[in-house]
Amino acid sequence: MTEPRLSSLSHGGGCGCKIAPAVLADILKSSGTATLFPPQLLVGIETSDDAAVYQLNDEQAIVATTDFFMPIVDDPHDFGRIAATNAISDVYAMGAQPLFALALVGMPVNVLSTETIGRILAGGQAACTAAGIPIAGGHTIDSVEPIYGLVVLGLVHPKRVKRNADARVGDLLVLGKPLGVGIYSAALKKNALGPEGYAQMIAATTRLNTPGPRLAALDGVHALTDVTGFGLAGHGLEMARGAQARVVIDWARVPLLPGVRELALQGFVTGASGRNWTSYGAEVELGGTLADVDRALLTDPQTSGGLLVACSPGSLAEVQAAFAADGFEAAVVGRVEAGRPGLSVA
Repeated sequence: MTEPRLSSLSHGGGCGCKIAPAVLADILKSSGTATLFPPQLLVGIETSDDAAVYQLNDEQAIVATTDFFMPIVDDPHDFGRIAATNAISDVYAMGAQPLFALALVGMPVNVLSTETIGRILAGGQAACTAAGIPIAGGHTIDSVEPIYGLVVLGLVHPKRVKRNADARVGDLLVLGKPLGVGIYSAALKKNALGPEGYAQMIAATTRLNTPGPRLAALDGVHALTDVTGFGLAGHGLEMARGAQARVVIDWARVPLLPGVRELALQGFVTGASGRNWTSYGAEVELGGTLADVDRALLTDPQTSGGLLVACSPGSLAEVQAAFAADGFEAAVVGRVEAGRPGLSVA
């Protein structure tokens, strides 16, 4: 049968389909989720961190996360790889090593062939194989839109857990991947992304954030997260709130994927970018030289984005070496200063 483009079946692809931060906060506020927090639960929902962490004993804590979304690309295998890589990233972002995964699969079985669905799952399997973990089970449903993702479990020493909330005044901020995946995805959906741009997009979104555990072993690394659906501004704000300090982004030093700024100037911006700004823009102070396109890039939802590290200046060389060991070109993009919690972009 003739099948539609995968991206045409999703109202929002990748991490761009996340519920807006302000809406999510309202939902959680009235959901009654904060009912039981045993002392073994080292990380829960309190700081919107990347994964939950539960201490098993003096040497081991289990890390648990889940992530799933609708297609961000049309190639089934690429979609599966991106979704699985994105889910595994949350384990790395806590400083943990992944152990195994469970697949979450929702597919419109009357619209997509079993071959196409199989290729999505094979893409997810490829990402897990690259991470050295099995997919040990999962759950499937017949759904209106294609949905794929993983539950991922990992293991970490309790003293090496790195939260998003523990940055300190004086820390430097280091970013592991360039921004622009949401811009690329918006252009792709309108057939405006060329082969080189697509190749860049796939390379970025299928690259596992393997430096996470190595970074977590460094005493000078105080906080760690990954930049995903809320954009650099949103995840920087989470760090600022947790630290009760001011996060300052040096915009000129923030790396962008090739051609992204030009695409954004042409109007290829996701709806999630605007929703992000509506949710947290009041907490962001923009420098006078920044244009609307810069705001769009700051709020651009990243799918399988890079690690964002808060570290002491004295540990910067070690942090950069930890990234470089796995071939990442990490960039210093800002710092943490004393002041009212929020984000400044200069």
